[in-house]
Amino acid sequence: MQTATFHWISSFLEAQAAELGAATNTQLAYGRDLKDFDLFLAGRARDFEDAARSDVEDYLVYCDAQGLAKSTRARRLSAIKQLYRFAFEEGLRSDNPAIQIAGPGQDKRLPKILSEAEVDALLDAARNSGRSKSDQIRNTCLMELLYATGMRVSELVSLPVSATRGDPRLLLIMGKGGKERMVPLSPPSREALTEWLRERDTQDAAAEKLRKPVSRFLFPSRGASGHLTRHRFYLLIKEFAVAGGVDPSKVTPHTLRHAFATHLLAHGADLRAIQTMLGHADVATTEIYTHVLQERLSELVLDYHPLADAPKRKAAGKTSSDGQ
Repeated sequence: MQTATFHWISSFLEAQAAELGAATNTQLAYGRDLKDFDLFLAGRARDFEDAARSDVEDYLVYCDAQGLAKSTRARRLSAIKQLYRFAFEEGLRSDNPAIQIAGPGQDKRLPKILSEAEVDALLDAARNSGRSKSDQIRNTCLMELLYATGMRVSELVSLPVSATRGDPRLLLIMGKGGKERMVPLSPPSREALTEWLRERDTQDAAAEKLRKPVSRFLFPSRGASGHLTRHRFYLLIKEFAVAGGVDPSKVTPHTLRHAFATHLLAHGADLRAIQTMLGHADVATTEIYTHVLQERLSELVLDYHPLADAPKRKAAGKTSSDGQ
């Protein structure tokens, strides 16, 4: 990568972090997308500074030909547009070659949902899964907190232990872009948290006697991050699915977040309250759960409403009378 190109990307990402509070994962994604666009331009003996609208459009065609999903292509165009808007504002370019380019749009896919019975099965499996009693207590706390709060898995595994002291009724969560929100805890999740903190404090006391460092995270790990990783939790929840008799293909940390929202909505929770608890910036993002609920209610009516079988009964009755 040329020095000028590196300067463009690094300056852009610094501005995203400082002005918009862009999360680390967002910055990394933008960085990868812009490096890929830079490689494409290099193949044409061009760079960010002299790229034209046609280059951006050809890049999107190239991405499509690679079989990239609409969501990936939309994200890459968004990164390019934001880069050039930044360059225009900073005087690096006198125009924005991507400003009038329409994105590919994204397919609206309803999230996979878990029934309340399936969530109960996962929670039961977590209580009995682990190599030791300590593991079972931790696993129970992980699942109870995730389902009770709708946290993103990254928020859950990096939760500082200091935020959970004192038997809290509300949990302070650090979300995307460093934005904080308060989420209430259910009685089962508070009980699971109390039991895990008791177990964790016992482990910390033993570590201190051996002069070993004590982690500041609620779910510590010996890894570089100091806490349980997202990947490890992903594997754990798949294990719970198998143990609980739930289809593993339906179960991810994010489907528990979806379950949290849809089950709250089904029990009469306000959409704005769910938006706040999930940490969505726009209520339009939260509204997808109303579609999920409507689809589910339609299925219930078709399956269980007494009149749903009327055509079948009518047909059966006609057949019976014809046979007499």
